[in-house]
Amino acid sequence: MEEGDPSKVLDLIKELVLRLLSHNPTSDSISTSSHFDKSLRYAIRILTSRMTPSIAPDAAAIAESIKRRLATEGKSSQALTFADLYTKFASKTGPGSVNNKWAVLYLIKIVAEDRKCKRTQFESSMLLPNLVASDPVLGKNSGGLRPCEKEWQKGVLLVSKDPENLRDIAFKEFANLQKEENEVTEEALVRDVLYACQGIDGKYVKFDNNADGYVLSSLVKAPRATRTTVRKLGEIGWLFRKVKGYISESMERFPAEDVGTVGHAFCATLQDELSEYYKLLAVLEAQSMNPIPMISETASSGNYLSLRRLIVWLSEPMVKMRLMAVLVDKCRVLKGGAMAGAIHLHAQHGDPLVLEFMRRLLRRVCSPLFEMVRSWVLEGELEDVFAEFFVVGQQVKAESLWREGYRLRTSMLPSFILQSLARRILRTGKSINFLRVCCEDMGWADAATEAAVAAGTSTKRGGLGYGETDALESLVDGAAKRIDQHLLDVIHKRYKFKDHCLAIKRYLLLGQGDFVQYLMDIVGPELSEHANAISSFKLSGLLETAIRSSNAQYDDPDILDRLKVKMMPHGTGDRGWDVFSLEYEARVPLDTVFTESVMSKYLRIFNFLWKLRRVEHALMGTWKTMKPNGITSCSLTKLHHGVKKQLLSTLRRCQVLWVEMNHFVTNLQYYIMFEVLEVSWSDFSNEIEAAMDLDDLLAAHEKYLHSIFEKSLLGEQSQTLRKSLFGLFDLILRFRSHADRLYEGIHELQCRTIESSLPSRDKSKKNRSTEKSFDTPSWIADGKNAITRRAGEFLRNVEQDLAALAKQYSSLLEGFISQLPLQQHVDLKFLLFRLDFTEFYSQLQPHV
Repeated sequence: MEEGDPSKVLDLIKELVLRLLSHNPTSDSISTSSHFDKSLRYAIRILTSRMTPSIAPDAAAIAESIKRRLATEGKSSQALTFADLYTKFASKTGPGSVNNKWAVLYLIKIVAEDRKCKRTQFESSMLLPNLVASDPVLGKNSGGLRPCEKEWQKGVLLVSKDPENLRDIAFKEFANLQKEENEVTEEALVRDVLYACQGIDGKYVKFDNNADGYVLSSLVKAPRATRTTVRKLGEIGWLFRKVKGYISESMERFPAEDVGTVGHAFCATLQDELSEYYKLLAVLEAQSMNPIPMISETASSGNYLSLRRLIVWLSEPMVKMRLMAVLVDKCRVLKGGAMAGAIHLHAQHGDPLVLEFMRRLLRRVCSPLFEMVRSWVLEGELEDVFAEFFVVGQQVKAESLWREGYRLRTSMLPSFILQSLARRILRTGKSINFLRVCCEDMGWADAATEAAVAAGTSTKRGGLGYGETDALESLVDGAAKRIDQHLLDVIHKRYKFKDHCLAIKRYLLLGQGDFVQYLMDIVGPELSEHANAISSFKLSGLLETAIRSSNAQYDDPDILDRLKVKMMPHGTGDRGWDVFSLEYEARVPLDTVFTESVMSKYLRIFNFLWKLRRVEHALMGTWKTMKPNGITSCSLTKLHHGVKKQLLSTLRRCQVLWVEMNHFVTNLQYYIMFEVLEVSWSDFSNEIEAAMDLDDLLAAHEKYLHSIFEKSLLGEQSQTLRKSLFGLFDLILRFRSHADRLYEGIHELQCRTIESSLPSRDKSKKNRSTEKSFDTPSWIADGKNAITRRAGEFLRNVEQDLAALAKQYSSLLEGFISQLPLQQHVDLKFLLFRLDFTEFYSQLQPHV
């Protein structure tokens, strides 16, 4: 109630009470009755009330509380009436309306509760203030009531003022008890705890090595609860010492290469967190200067600091400090990507506080690592001074750059980067370096820029960070796709990779038939000599002649320039056939595919195919020298019947053996040239078209070479079979020598037979000519009987040699065929079908 003239205010109040009581029909003699005095006093109590409500100002909530109370008291009609009145009261706005509607409703509620207390025989109310005995407003002694009346009869309950001071005595006893149990004040303990939180020993709280923590000195008398509280608060100081010690060691004691950029970023982040921690301690130290009020006192300010309040203040820093201490212990011996991965494992947490802290920490810690990824993927630069990156490079030759120049270091691969993503990152940087170093191409820069734009990042520093895994994968995938495609375009179009593969197939794998046949014809006489007597320069000239005499002359000059003659290491007994080979020179960057080991495999395949072609060439030469019709027609008419019969038997045996060998060689050659080489080349061509990167191209070529190796009996599991095959080749070459000796002998026999029928003068001339023309021992022309005897002896020796050769050949061939079903490759089983499609050899070998 506003201050003013007391008599005027009192008159206004009286008029208000009279107006209110005049509406009550049960009231009579209003101005003189005691009811008027009570109502007047009650009105003054209400108007002089200065109590502050303890609830939030909410008019709707107060109205709902009043309606609920009326309803529970069984006054449903009054509750409905109040609800209707409140609706009108709340909806009225504008001039003349009540602004503070909540205060009006609260006053009505308090008055109602106070009047209810009166009806329950408590005329005084604790809800409204008491009036003093001498009220200046009323101007009379307590409303004219007698002094001997009890205070509760005045309608006001007086709170006892404790005339004996029992409350003060109790507080003093409590203060004395605290002084007896504590030799040090709580203010001093709070200051010492704050020192301990900074790793500093205080006067009472010091670091105990035995307890491994900050404790209250045992010389100081204090309750157990206080010691426990101090020890609990001292934990953050112990954690602080650990974190601070790690930062000091990493930044001052250890060399930079042992810490690395990721370690320095980690230490810098920890130091920033400690700086925020220092700011909090500064605020707490300022509050600790304010005295802690006693329970009996009213604090002049709430900014004081006690041990209990300190626990609340340090709860959040305690969580962060514990986490930092755990990370320090985990990362003490780690660096680079391994450190980032270890920190990432602690970020998988459900607490939002911990999660936000770890993300903020990892964004800074992983910044150097993501910068290395960006630089490697978009520029091909390996900025790893302290060996922290999961990609490691080494100095190698240009031809070994792709395979050996760079590799993954799994120990430095952080756990938030998958192995598949790491391999794509490795390949992308390798592709850039391969284009720059081996191909001398700079077109990758445009592809890298396009990839960065497509991924929504930039080629500048700071474009990536922790938590942006999707952006990282998008950048790597885009860069890998564009750069790999550019690399394949350079390999195929600029360096003609497939053309060189086809050239190797045509020349080293003997796919160019006319060239191979002509080469074998012209180098055959030279290769029949001892290896030490063969000139490689002469063979190179013969190679050029074979190229100019076949369709190979129309090939690209660059391809023909790479084709060379190579003489393998040889011993004293080796022939030219054993040491001759062709080689194809692979230059940068194709030497990445055609490495030394790859070309050595091609050389082994060439030697095998060359030996097979030599065997075929020998059989064809034998067929050319047979000429059975022209040779036997003359010989059979002039020889003895027994010799003719023996000659026919020997020729038949030779022809049958030739046919059998020719069947084997022809089918084996068909299998090698078509079932092996052509099928493997077709698969290889399809895989070349489907290759997405250089690794796919290398894998396709390796698969192509491996397929030829395994199907051609050159693999490790086919050693026994290959040994049997080479034994058959040697027998066929021996057969060639026996056949040549047979037909040379038959030819000389024919000449001697013709000579015996000539006159003596012509016979001597013929004899001299035949002695010079044939290397076989000359038969003395001493008559037909001598010729018959010598012919029979010669034919018997040849037939015996052929029989022994046929027996050995059959044994080796049956052994070779019997091993084919045991081979794992399905094509080798198909070779068995080609060689034994009539099951002739299977019948000879029941166990097959």
